[in-house]
Amino acid sequence: MTVPPPAEPAPTPPRRGRPGPDDPRRLAILAAHRRAVDEGSPGYVDPATGLYVLTEATLRDRVECCGSGCRHCPFPK
Repeated sequence: MTVPPPAEPAPTPPRRGRPGPDDPRRLAILAAHRRAVDEGSPGYVDPATGLYVLTEATLRDRVECCGSGCRHCPFPK
């Protein structure tokens, strides 16, 4: 008897504030985030909105989710 392969998980929608894969701003946002992480900055100015956004590393240092829906939140919903 053969066992069928496991079903692929359904894609999860992006968290509020995170650009989806088809969002034209996605690459600019990810590049800004990467620059901030590489430079050791706690955040960056969002190229789409002009708002200051904290990096995933900065948020992880906080130990728990603040519940504000941060774009790079490393904690499960």
